[in-house]
Amino acid sequence: MKKIKIGIMGYGNLGKSVELGICQNKDMELAGIFVRRDPATIKTYSEDVPVYHVDDAKKMVNQIDVMILCGGSMSDLPVQGPLYASMFNTVDAYDTHAKIPQYFVSVNKNAIEAGKVSIISIGWDPGVFSLNRLFGEVILPEGNTYTFWGKGISQGHSDAIRRVQGVKDAKQYTIPLEKAIEAVRKGEMPELSTREKHKRVCYVVVEEGADKIKIEHEIKTMPNYFADYDTEVYFISEEELNQNHSGLPHGGLVIRYGKTGEKQEHNHAIEYRLNLESNPDFTANVLLAYARAAFRLNQEGGSGAKTILDIPPAYLSPKSGEELRKYII
Repeated sequence: MKKIKIGIMGYGNLGKSVELGICQNKDMELAGIFVRRDPATIKTYSEDVPVYHVDDAKKMVNQIDVMILCGGSMSDLPVQGPLYASMFNTVDAYDTHAKIPQYFVSVNKNAIEAGKVSIISIGWDPGVFSLNRLFGEVILPEGNTYTFWGKGISQGHSDAIRRVQGVKDAKQYTIPLEKAIEAVRKGEMPELSTREKHKRVCYVVVEEGADKIKIEHEIKTMPNYFADYDTEVYFISEEELNQNHSGLPHGGLVIRYGKTGEKQEHNHAIEYRLNLESNPDFTANVLLAYARAAFRLNQEGGSGAKTILDIPPAYLSPKSGEELRKYII
């Protein structure tokens, strides 16, 4: 069996989880890890994994079937997505919801010109939760959809805080408001603003001499991340961050509440829940499933940017169509 050759662009929490996830997918092999740091300083889980500088990626176009982009959504992926779409089939976890349409356009142009497939915004939200929102809306067209995240650490939001000048490290917890969840489950179908569904709690370690008042203001007013939420910022020591906030749990739920019947007398609820001990591990495995789909689509002559809504589910599985019809349907 010819294995799909996977490249990993970026070796933070998500990149490391992708490396581990490849070991669980027998039709894949790791072709290389690409970093901005000195490759000699990188210690991988597997000793025989080649590590390259990002500048070497363009020399390996014919050696990698799918490049998984593991950079942050705030500043890495807006550059890396279009760039590597011009060289490789790619999959990424771009998660700035408000900017996905324009990100899609920028990636799509380069992917089409290169004859490659780029599947964007793949993870659990956007990603798996996006599918569940779609299923809910088409099955129960008369109703409302509600998405709640947490309690858990958001990698993207934590990364956004770390980009603030004067911040040494940070973790951000997204916390759903139980009052809002309770109202939805009761079938009240409330109209909820962003602020009424979640709050964000930030634990921040600053560099010596940093202006904490300025940092707090910049975090709380950051568009697309914190400006629309009630946000709490706590400044703590590096030791406390490492001791009390070292894990990466997350999760959430999508609820579709709808009505059917001649007089809308029948009530229905669809609820999908995730409870994740490791956000990056789960996200990595979603990325790998869609890396398989990107490879297959490209083998069939497909090109351009895609979202999770565009991918046939059968393309995610290593099983044949016959096996899926026998064991899954």
